[in-house]
This record gives sequence, structure tokens and C-alpha cells, in this order.
Amino acid sequence: MSDNEYLQKATLAGGCFWCMQPPFDALDGVLSTISGYAGGDEENPSYDQVCAGMTGHAEVIQIEFDSRKLSFKEILDVFWKQIDPTTANRQFVDAGSQYRTAIFYHDDAQRQIAEQSKQELEESGLYSAPIVTEIEALKTFYPAEDYHQDYYKHNTERYKLYRYHSGRDQYLEKTWGDKK
Repeated sequence: MSDNEYLQKATLAGGCFWCMQPPFDALDGVLSTISGYAGGDEENPSYDQVCAGMTGHAEVIQIEFDSRKLSFKEILDVFWKQIDPTTANRQFVDAGSQYRTAIFYHDDAQRQIAEQSKQELEESGLYSAPIVTEIEALKTFYPAEDYHQDYYKHNTERYKLYRYHSGRDQYLEKTWGDKK
């Protein structure tokens, strides 16, 4: 098999795409993460259009990874620990369907793994509310504008302020603590 045959993509919506990139960039086996939009009908949407909530798209990250080093299941294990999967159309301070949580699967194998992962989380007893994260086929992924790519690296102070004030880290610490 060639190296390209081991390359896979995962497309995940977890609220603000700026906050979703760092945990995946840190994983051995992740080759790249791209902020973007998926799940809607508007072609080539802009950030302003998506933020206005009129496109049907969610903010997402698309992760390219080497399946010899990292499995899709392991990607999802990290994903669940970045979000509140019990809240529909909102993640922390960001509200609207553009901030919903979703797993956009690329093939049937990913769909099955995503459904099993979600079921395991539901059965874990960690949450008293139902898991509302959507699992749907990826139709089209649109990369976000250049200034959104690696935002946390290029705008470190602004990113840290946003992330702290969003409530995400406080929620994740309370929910996962040492299990992160």
C-alpha cells in the first residue's frame, strides 16, 4: 500500500473552530487541520454568512490523519472531550445552529464507528441529558478564510482570551477532570 492509502479525513463540528484545532494538532498522526464549514446548502459560504446562521452550515474542522498512527475512533475519543454533546445549537457562549456539534462521516465505516462511539458515551452515565450530537454524511467541505486557519497560533492572546471567556475550559475541566 502507498502512503496515500493510509491518509484519512475526519470532519467535526464542535462549536468555534478556533477552539477545535489545538487538541487535534497536538496528536501524533494528525497531518493537518483546516477550519471550515459543512452541513449546509449555501455554496462557498463566507464567515459572515455562516455566523449569521442563514446557510445551514456549521463551523467545522477537517482533520487529515495517518490511520497507521491514529484511528478514527481515537479521533472521536478526543472530539467528545472538547464539546458539550448534550446542548443543541450551542457550544458555550456561541449560540445558533452554526455552533451545533456533529460528526460528518466520509464513508460507511466512519458512520458505524461514530454511531458506536456515540452509543458508548450515552451508556457511560457521564451525562444525565441525552447526547444530541448529529451524525451525518459529509456533502461538501468549504475551507474558511485564511485568517481563521491556525488562529490560535497567529493570534495567541486574542485566542486565549476568547477561549477562557467562552466557558469551554471550565466546562471541560468540570466534566472530564483527570480523564482528559
